[in-house]
Amino acid sequence: MITLRKVASLLPALALVFSMAMPAAAANAKPSPNPTPSAKPAPEAPVPPEKHPQIREALAALRNSKEHLEHAAHDFGGHRVEAIRAIDEAIHQLEICMQYDKD
Repeated sequence: MITLRKVASLLPALALVFSMAMPAAAANAKPSPNPTPSAKPAPEAPVPPEKHPQIREALAALRNSKEHLEHAAHDFGGHRVEAIRAIDEAIHQLEICMQYDKD
């Protein structure tokens, strides 16, 4: 049966073994291919966040929907052509909106 006294007597020996093993493991480690330079590079200017990410997502979704409709096997009850026209107009309007938001 392991007692608390036995565990406590083993702790210094374990600490000694680990302290001796760590430098040996570090010495055997492969050196990094690109050593880090001593001088830190200047921080880059932060990139401002996208003002209207939802509009860009909507444009991508509309273009994806148009592609799907153009290659669909059926005409969706005769509404495919009109839906493609409506998507084209929506894309056009959103692109105009984005042109005016350049400030």
